[in-house]
Amino acid sequence: MEESRFLTGQILLALPGIGDPRFERAVIAICAHDDQGALGVGIGQELEALSLHDLLRQFEIDPGVAPDAPVHYGGPVEPRRGFVVHSTDWGGQDTIDVAGRWALSGTIDVLRAIADGTGPSRWIVALGYAGWSEGQLDAEMTRHGWFNVPGDAALLYDGDAERRWERCFARAGIDPRLLTPGAGTA
Repeated sequence: MEESRFLTGQILLALPGIGDPRFERAVIAICAHDDQGALGVGIGQELEALSLHDLLRQFEIDPGVAPDAPVHYGGPVEPRRGFVVHSTDWGGQDTIDVAGRWALSGTIDVLRAIADGTGPSRWIVALGYAGWSEGQLDAEMTRHGWFNVPGDAALLYDGDAERRWERCFARAGIDPRLLTPGAGTA
């Protein structure tokens, strides 16, 4: 079976010394990657000043049965635009399947469904996204900065966001404390 060079359905981890403070210890769920570019949603850092209930109230949605979960920093692009990375047991107006591993929705219908208890069973709400133009992520993967691991429900949803970076590396058998902040030369 041929392995794809594209990273849809993978989790991208920032290596120490990535060189961009916006991505220090970043954990990004890659939701689309093809010849045209890539889009991912950050799932490793929570926003301190905003919770799900706050966000729902901004849209005049009664929080209903939704827990007051954290909202994540999805990435530096369009930080006022919301996304929900969620289980595949729910679909809405714009939901896309991500390699059969999870789904991505970006319209208000998913927030309404979460609030009324009819939404996906597992989810992460994020503001913003990380985006790469045609060939940009492919080029970045050849240099020091990123490491990818297969995405799965446990890595996406289980545990605290601040520990997700270490847990993803551990899944790959890597102790991130032993990683150096630069690449060597030969």
